[in-house]
Amino acid sequence: MDLFSVSSSGMEAQRVRMSIIASNLANVETTRTAEGGAYRRKDIVFSAEQGFGAVLRGAIDAQTPGVKVAGIIEDNRPLKYAYEPSHPDADDKGYVAYPNINVAEEMVNMITASRSYEANVSAFKATRDMAMKALDIGG
Repeated sequence: MDLFSVSSSGMEAQRVRMSIIASNLANVETTRTAEGGAYRRKDIVFSAEQGFGAVLRGAIDAQTPGVKVAGIIEDNRPLKYAYEPSHPDADDKGYVAYPNINVAEEMVNMITASRSYEANVSAFKATRDMAMKALDIGG
């Protein structure tokens, strides 16, 4: 059952990652947020629920191995500025701060998250198929 947990935790983590990427893409032109200022790109931080070495050594305790979302952070890269003096969010020099989002980078991230999700689905299905074969052999 731990193998199912590992795959499902990976799928959940990639689902959250895709949601964050979609939010970044939706806000690529957002110059004003509730917090003030331009939208800042978000990124996700993953952590292992248990180290791979510990699993190999058989040191599994009550904690199920897998991946979890450790947090969502803001990208510290500088914002992009464009000279648009007529824009309502322009500063006193006529510059507007735009989000620090690179659409191509976000699309690559979306593709890798999608592929990771698919890999976890494949691992889940393979585990299920092996369990069904074991039941057929044993029964």
